[in-house]
Amino acid sequence: MKKIFSLAAAATLFLAGCGAATLEGENTAESGPVEEREASELVVGVSISTLNNPFFVSLDEGISDLASENGTEVKSVDAQNDTAKQTNDVDDLIQQGVDILLINPVDSSAITPAVESANAAGIPVITIDRSSDGGEVVTLVASDNTEGGEMAAEYIMEISGKDVVTVQLEGVPGASATRERGKGFMNIAEDSLDVVDSQTANFDRAEGLTVMENMLQANPEIKAVFAQNDEMALGAIEAIQAAGLTDSIQVVGFDGTEDGIKAVEEGKLSATVAQQPGEMGRLAMQAAYDYFAGETIEDYIASPLELVKK
Repeated sequence: MKKIFSLAAAATLFLAGCGAATLEGENTAESGPVEEREASELVVGVSISTLNNPFFVSLDEGISDLASENGTEVKSVDAQNDTAKQTNDVDDLIQQGVDILLINPVDSSAITPAVESANAAGIPVITIDRSSDGGEVVTLVASDNTEGGEMAAEYIMEISGKDVVTVQLEGVPGASATRERGKGFMNIAEDSLDVVDSQTANFDRAEGLTVMENMLQANPEIKAVFAQNDEMALGAIEAIQAAGLTDSIQVVGFDGTEDGIKAVEEGKLSATVAQQPGEMGRLAMQAAYDYFAGETIEDYIASPLELVKK
C-alpha cells in the first residue's frame, strides 16, 4: 500500500527577498505594464526538452489542456533532448510571432541565447521545471528540486541505515534539475551515506540500465541507489534484477511518473519523490494568462512535491 506525504500543498510560493534569480543564478524580469490580452487571443509557443519521457508528456498535456479550456492556440515543439534543436525551435517560434514562450530547457546554460533572442524580440518567457542561466524570464515554474533531493537521501538513510553504500544516477549535465537534485541529495548524503559513485545517465531508462550494470560490477557492495528521475530508476531496477540483487538494494527515484508510481505499488521501487507535471504545465499556462491580464507574477512558482513509498 502506498503512503503519500505532502511536502508542499500550495501551488505557488513567494520566496521573499530572493526570487528565482538566487536558486541557480537565473535572471528574472519584473512584470511591467503589458498590453492586456484575452486568453483566446493568445498564441503560445511551447518548447519541451523531450517527449520521449512520460513526465514531459504529462507536462505538455497540462499546458494544452488548460489552453483548450480557454481557446488558446498553442504551438508545441519537441527538442528531443538536443540543445541545438531547441535553440532553433525557439528561434522558429519567435519568427512565427508567438505572444509568449513556455520553455522547458534541455540545458539551463545552452538555452540562454534563445531566451535572450526572445527578450530582444519583446516576447516574454516562462521557464518550466528547469531554469535559464541567463536572459530575462517572467517566472520559473518548478518543484523545489533541492529539497526533493534531500528527501531522497533522508529516506534512503531511514530504510537502509546510516553510512550505507550508495550510488547516484545523475540527469542531463547542465540542467538545473540535475544540479539542484544532486545538491540536495549530497546535502544529506555527504555526512549520512557512503556515496561511492555518481554518474550521469541523462534522465534516460536505457542509460540508467547500462550505468547501473557498470556500477554493480565496480561496486558489488552497493545497497542503495538514488536516481534523479524515475526513468533512470526503472533502468537501474532492471540491472539489479538481472544481477539477482532485488532483495538487497533499495532504489529511490524522482518525478512520480505513472510507471514510477506503479513500480512503487508493485514493490519494485522503494520510493519516488513525486512531482506533478500536469499541474506544473497548468501553472505555467496560468502564469501566461496572468501576465497578459496585468497581474503581478512571482519570480518563482512552486509545484508541489510528495514522497510516494511502499
